[in-house]
Amino acid sequence: MSETDDSNEIEVEPSQETRQPPAVADDVLPDTLHLIPVPHRPFFPGQVQPIAIDPGTWEKTLQAVQREGHGLIGLSYVNVPDSTAAEPRQFPEIGCVVRLHRPPNAAGHTGHFLAQGIKRFRIVRWLSDKPPYLVQVEYPRSQGDRDNDEIKAYAMALIKEIRELLPLNPLYSEELKQYLANFSPRQPSKLADFSAALTTATGEQLQEILDTLPLRSRMEKVLNLLRKEREVAELQGQITSQVNEKVSEQQREFFLREQLKIIQKELGISKDDRTSDVEMFEDRIKDFVMPEAASRRISEELHKLSVLETGSAEYGVTRNYLDWATSVPWGVLSEDNLDLKHGRTVLDEHHEGLDDVKNRILEFLAVGAFKGEIAGSILLLVGPPGVGKTSIGRSVADALGREFYRFSLGGMRDEAEIKGHRRTYIGAMPGKFVQALKEVQVANPVIMLDEIDKIGASFQGDPASALLEVLDPEQNSEFLDHYLDLRVDLSKVLFVCTANQLDTIPGPLLDRMEILRLSGYVAEEKLFIAKNHLWPKQLERHGLKEEQLKINDAGLKYVIDSYCREAGVRTLEKQLARIMRKSIVRLLDDKEKKLRVGKKDIEVLLGKPPFQAERPLRGVGVVTGLAWTAMGGATLPIESSQVHTLNRGFKLTGRLGETMKESAEIAYSYVVAHLKDYNCDQDFFDMSLVHLHVPEGATPKDGPSAGITMATSLVSLARRERIKRPLAMTGELTLTGQVLPVGGIREKVIAARRSKIMELILPFANRRDFEELPDYLREGINVHFARNFREVFEFAFDEHRADKSLH
Repeated sequence: MSETDDSNEIEVEPSQETRQPPAVADDVLPDTLHLIPVPHRPFFPGQVQPIAIDPGTWEKTLQAVQREGHGLIGLSYVNVPDSTAAEPRQFPEIGCVVRLHRPPNAAGHTGHFLAQGIKRFRIVRWLSDKPPYLVQVEYPRSQGDRDNDEIKAYAMALIKEIRELLPLNPLYSEELKQYLANFSPRQPSKLADFSAALTTATGEQLQEILDTLPLRSRMEKVLNLLRKEREVAELQGQITSQVNEKVSEQQREFFLREQLKIIQKELGISKDDRTSDVEMFEDRIKDFVMPEAASRRISEELHKLSVLETGSAEYGVTRNYLDWATSVPWGVLSEDNLDLKHGRTVLDEHHEGLDDVKNRILEFLAVGAFKGEIAGSILLLVGPPGVGKTSIGRSVADALGREFYRFSLGGMRDEAEIKGHRRTYIGAMPGKFVQALKEVQVANPVIMLDEIDKIGASFQGDPASALLEVLDPEQNSEFLDHYLDLRVDLSKVLFVCTANQLDTIPGPLLDRMEILRLSGYVAEEKLFIAKNHLWPKQLERHGLKEEQLKINDAGLKYVIDSYCREAGVRTLEKQLARIMRKSIVRLLDDKEKKLRVGKKDIEVLLGKPPFQAERPLRGVGVVTGLAWTAMGGATLPIESSQVHTLNRGFKLTGRLGETMKESAEIAYSYVVAHLKDYNCDQDFFDMSLVHLHVPEGATPKDGPSAGITMATSLVSLARRERIKRPLAMTGELTLTGQVLPVGGIREKVIAARRSKIMELILPFANRRDFEELPDYLREGINVHFARNFREVFEFAFDEHRADKSLH
């Protein structure tokens, strides 16, 4: 047994219900101890507090302590997830021997014991490195004179810090009372250990205190921990005080407001929430010119609101209904600007070209000016992406001086988005048109329905069918919204719809709209748009001044021809933005520098161009056609070849649609039946497998407009003669050789100009379409109009007559 130097330890009296093991004198401690690891923080000498020991896990250890009879056990701080798997190397050298004041053999014991820290121990040797852990220990003495003035000063500093902590946390006072009941403040070693145990420091920091034997060093470390603890406690107190102040202020304000309401109500100078709501709704509609049905319905709802309790669910539903019903601008019309010069100026400022669209809008304005008012109308703008369909709607609103509201129909699948939800549903709302009227606060705005060709349908209904009532001038004067359940007049609204194609728009809906086609821009138009609209807009968006960065016409033309061949200008705008971003990187090195971008700089800024100069394919059996796509017009080369002469056959490739396959079959049948008329070998197709291919095989193609092109390709193959000059054609062919009209003439002419093909063959019935094109599109184009394939053949193979062409 070892002797110790601490002589002022006390024993806690056991409860009468438990049996205390035989007492062991504090100055006589065993040389061997059973160890139990504690995971969270170490135990200190002088500390008295409950600990939990799992009887199932440490049953053998507790039985061994019971057999020894002294109730002493060693506690060591080990920070491992599974304490039963702790290895000797994970145990610290210094621990604390404690006395368990509730023996483990008590009946029904749950493993909770009252532990009293006795003294530090140092592990000398491991006698069992598996549970139950058993070690040989020694009991080191504290190093330092407790009567030293410096030690006394540290003790006074510790007591001062503890005194400052007491007001900040009442729990500290309970622990201080427990300490004073057991120890004297003149014991600096116990004071330091108690002060350390008082803090919320980490287990590693507290173990460092336990390991420190020199009294001065230990007290210095504990003093630092106490100061940090005080700072944290003060900060916590400040936060709590701020929260309490806010809560107290809110409670005070609430009580004062309630008192003020009661006082005002008693004096008759204030109204309750219900009366205020009723008066607010009545004030909204006093200047409206409302239909009799709507006025009667709102009056009924106001009466209902005035008798309902404000806390009831029905009150909230009724109030929400009245909020919407009184927000609709019944009979409120904005004054239209019918000045045609102003309208032309606004349209020209915002858009280049598009004369046919501008003229139609000006006609609309002219009728309104002549009549004195503008009635509602439904316009459908159809064209490829990026040609300015959406922005035209805003320009129309600006020209008329009307409010503008836009929403997209793309992907819409619920008809309630159009006609509103029934009031019986939770979260019910009116449809988009009532929402639009509420936002613009006039009954005659310009409403743009974007992407009407991409509207969907689902089990929730068909929005396209719901639009039939809205877009019918004969019906929309009494449009019924399901939520309001009132007739709303939409006849004064100017609807502008946009679409990329007409195929996906239901026929009855398409029949209600006036169609205006927006074709793509030619290079000259794109150049003007880039110089006057896109480049200045991008300069402003990137924060650049005009003199800092300039691009010449040659550079813009190169960007347009080699990087942006789509019908619209969206890609062109993106490429100009790329040029500016890369130029800004250079300007960051020298902000005073001025950059000039020319044709030679474009590839450095944008990389290699994705488009090269198009050269129409030529050869026997090769003819260039013209096609229309949703992205604009395109040239479409068609090739035919004789595969072998073993048997007769006709093969088609190029992802052709059903209509285009039928056109190919018609062309093949017609040419085979008229070989003699076109000076072809009459036996050519009898023993030949002919393969007709339309390049860009990954792109689906369909339509009848390639009929004459396919027939010309087959005639060229049979005659073994190629077309000697750049020539493109389009037209539908019948079995009797007639050439029928096709659509998309503007787009196809633009595609031909883009490919620098200046000689075209078009159906005679499309002559009017060509003559309606602007002069700058027709300039330099040599067009032959054909009524039948015989004329196509004569034009293509230089056998045509001069009086059948138009220059």
